Amino acid sequence: MIKRSLVILIFISFVFNNCSKTNKSISNSVRIYTNEAYFRDAEKYIEENYEMHEYRIPMRDGKNLFTLMLTPKDKSEKYPVMLCRTPYSIAKSWGKYGFRIFKYGLSKQFYEDKFIFVFQDVRGRFRSEGEFENMRPHLKEYKSNEDIDESTDTFDTIEWLIKNLQNNNGNVGMWGISYPGFYAAAGAVNAHPALKAVSPQAPISDWFWDDFHHNGAYFMSDAFGFFAIFGVKRDSLTPRWPNPVYSIKSNNGYDFFLNELGAVRNIKDKFYKNQIAFWNQFVEHPDYDEFWQERSILPDLKNIKPAMLNVGGLFDAEDLFGSFKIYSTIEKNHAPDKENYLVIGPWGHGDWARTDGTNLGDVKFGTNPLPSLYYRDKIELPFFKHHLKNAKSQKLAEATIYETGTNKWREFNHWPPENIELKQLYLHENGKLSFNKPENDNDPFDEFISDPANPVPFIEDTVLRTPKEYMVADQRFASARPDVLVYQTDILQENITIAGNIMARLKVSTSASDADWVVKIIDVYPDDFKNEKMQEYQQMVRAEIFRGRYRYSFEYPEPFIPNEISEVNFELMDILHTFKKGHKIMVHVQSSWFPLADRNPQKYVENIYKAKEEDYVKAMHKVYRDSENSSHLLVGVLEK
Repeated sequence: MIKRSLVILIFISFVFNNCSKTNKSISNSVRIYTNEAYFRDAEKYIEENYEMHEYRIPMRDGKNLFTLMLTPKDKSEKYPVMLCRTPYSIAKSWGKYGFRIFKYGLSKQFYEDKFIFVFQDVRGRFRSEGEFENMRPHLKEYKSNEDIDESTDTFDTIEWLIKNLQNNNGNVGMWGISYPGFYAAAGAVNAHPALKAVSPQAPISDWFWDDFHHNGAYFMSDAFGFFAIFGVKRDSLTPRWPNPVYSIKSNNGYDFFLNELGAVRNIKDKFYKNQIAFWNQFVEHPDYDEFWQERSILPDLKNIKPAMLNVGGLFDAEDLFGSFKIYSTIEKNHAPDKENYLVIGPWGHGDWARTDGTNLGDVKFGTNPLPSLYYRDKIELPFFKHHLKNAKSQKLAEATIYETGTNKWREFNHWPPENIELKQLYLHENGKLSFNKPENDNDPFDEFISDPANPVPFIEDTVLRTPKEYMVADQRFASARPDVLVYQTDILQENITIAGNIMARLKVSTSASDADWVVKIIDVYPDDFKNEKMQEYQQMVRAEIFRGRYRYSFEYPEPFIPNEISEVNFELMDILHTFKKGHKIMVHVQSSWFPLADRNPQKYVENIYKAKEEDYVKAMHKVYRDSENSSHLLVGVLEK
């Protein structure tokens, strides 16, 4: 949900059959559109058919939340309500009404089908009263009207809407992309009886894994620019964004974060000027303590009553964790007769709402159907129409997932699929990768020097922002570095489809007392691939970083004992990807991913955000791959 500059940041909010017994491909076609003409037509339609109203809706503690509504001019029938709550301003932009489509992601077909659309500044943001709290903790009990959280604010809002809006049919749906996706999920907790359907899309679920942290590592290139404006405290009720406390002048992100910013400890005073309260809290809580634990919505997703449509992108650089974890948590806790669906497409963050989904960077996906249009026309709209208007529709599959590599939608009656075989993909000597366990113990490890003064870039270009395309970017630049270990299979003689979660299981040691570990799984294209640009392309399919101090506990970190072998196990999150015949599977292991993630000093310090320049030291890292200490990836191979 994080964005990388003022312009990109503001655009955060512009995001707007019974399950079969066997898996099946989907080939339905949908109409093609061009963005400019499509949105211009949609804006015109809304201006002609809707009217806008402003309200300040009272909460149980007396605070009023600023709310905008689009209501159909046709009063001859009753309409359901579609509610989106956001920490980003709902102020008007780009014409009288048309901004709503850009900003919140619903297709023109929603507006043509007629709903009452409600947009609200959450408590403490822009024109809503009260104090804002990031990822406001959910209360375990309510002792008085002063006890509020995002669930109660949603409940009170819906209660007011149902009682005060003319021509509403008593049914409410809720959706949101990114941070608004968190508010959608929060609204489903202790839900108002009128809330019948909810769609958290690319939602934040837990800020120790979404957005700003990944397995304890600080995602710096995203978070730095985001908090420089989002974290500025407002001085009045206003629709306007504040000025950022700091704007990066350089276009070279690698150089800026390495040489101008330096140690993360410099952010608070030198760059934020001690004006970002949440960053000050962030720095004081480097581990997964109560501060972060209570901001996770996952433990509160129990007894969820609305139907849930969980949506995400396979290549979401920000909230991939939340998309899968909110679905799986509800799945564990909900009754068998409750509806809880998962849709994951070939998208970056929120791209189903603003692109046709046919490519991400150099990587092309299918055009028949267009991935985004298929989702919007065949899944999202029918889901809400069914639950809010009692419209007949084909029952959704439990999980509708886009299979990359072969580029097709697939339906599953369970996610991860039940028909997968768990296999170990082992690292071998001489850069080999195989499903066979190593037997040669004469050469037990590979090693490299990790230097915080020369960290491995996360992308070849020295860009300032974090381009979403890095999730599928060519990795040949990294393969050429001496501080990246590279392993690859022989040329595949048949297709191999990996589905579900990937677990990295490493046996490692370091000459220092701390280390990060980055693992990537990569699809290597053949040298005779039909698209010349993609010949020998090394497409990143999934990657993740792990801060080694948390190998035993995220709450209680521990240093490494120098040169002693340790286990480091972590998940890379789910994929559905076919490595095609003629391709190779490649794995990278490295120790930095800069400036996407901050540098590990490699000298253990109690609070890594307070490490001094002299704490950043070189270290020799080893990855073991013999018969006893067999580093590998645990993957699910989909049966044919």
